[in-house]
Amino acid sequence: MVIIYYILALIAFAIGALPLLFIAFKTKYHRSIPARFFLFNNPKFDEADIHFHACSFGEIRSIAPLLKKFQSIAVSVITKTGFDEAKKITPNTRFLPFEIFIPFWLKRSKILVIFEAELWLMLVFWAKFKGSRVILINARISDRSYKRYLKFGFFYKEIFQFIDKIYAQSELDKQRLIGLGAKNVVVSGNIKSAFLPSISKAYTKPKERIIVLASTHREEEELLLNHINLRDNDKLILVPRHPERFDEAGEILAKFARNHGFSFEIFSKSKNFSAKCVVVDTMGELVNIYAISDIVILGGSFVPNVGGHNPIEAAQFENSIITGEFIFNQKALFEQVDDVVFSKAGDVGDLLKKELKKSKIRSLGSADEIIKDIKDSCERGKSL
Repeated sequence: MVIIYYILALIAFAIGALPLLFIAFKTKYHRSIPARFFLFNNPKFDEADIHFHACSFGEIRSIAPLLKKFQSIAVSVITKTGFDEAKKITPNTRFLPFEIFIPFWLKRSKILVIFEAELWLMLVFWAKFKGSRVILINARISDRSYKRYLKFGFFYKEIFQFIDKIYAQSELDKQRLIGLGAKNVVVSGNIKSAFLPSISKAYTKPKERIIVLASTHREEEELLLNHINLRDNDKLILVPRHPERFDEAGEILAKFARNHGFSFEIFSKSKNFSAKCVVVDTMGELVNIYAISDIVILGGSFVPNVGGHNPIEAAQFENSIITGEFIFNQKALFEQVDDVVFSKAGDVGDLLKKELKKSKIRSLGSADEIIKDIKDSCERGKSL
């Protein structure tokens, strides 16, 4: 099956190469597409004991504390924001190439550690072929994704035969993985709750009630702002999820502010929260803003196609958390936080008039078993 898959990937590349060149001119992709699909400025790794692979910025932020526990590491990513974040941790960071290049590009490591759902057949096959141990951490299969996984069960069964061990987020994830052909699956909880992000800059909390629209996606800003009426003692801080939407989201909040006679500022210019409405257009600030917030309205959950975002990062500061109903990618994390309010967008305005309970973390996960596995693999590799 691997040979057939590789041939199909070659055909797909031949068909898609020209359109990809045009897409590469878009700012969002001008670094990642040339690197991934044409190996432009994307050389092989330097020698490393451990190869970590994760998709994007959020995933790299989640496992950054894990990466920092080891010296000899390489990190591969898919997105430009993920690349920039990983580069802060190690210069041995690369974009994962399209699968036809992996046989010639991939260097042997003692262990390949894959985060969540980054299941690439050629990556796991060639890692095993070159003698690496392969583990999948924080593995999950959402309700929505499970149907798709079942349709291509034969394909995932092929992938799982090259993965030595899987650390699943929950018992349900474990059973779904086993049903798809995975072997040696254990439940370790969600690693995102094992490593809470710490603030990088301490801001003075304004005297007003701070309401944060956090990690919002397209259509969510307008959807929520249509139902929010700020009181005299409120400030609203908007933090869009993706940097390519900073300008768009800023314009939406600016319009909201004009319509209500509120002051508005762009954070990268003002560097403070003096205005009543502020759009944060810089990466890596969200946890700093959580630390001064009173109410967090957690995005990615009011539209049906995202699946929610991590509530624990906010809950560590014991603020009040409001989320939408579409949290299918984050169920395990929400189960670890008490007093989260689930709401439709239309009800958010009424909730802001009430005295909400502070959300608190019920329990935290542990990465001890994963860390031991990685260390043991490195030790075994020395003796080979």
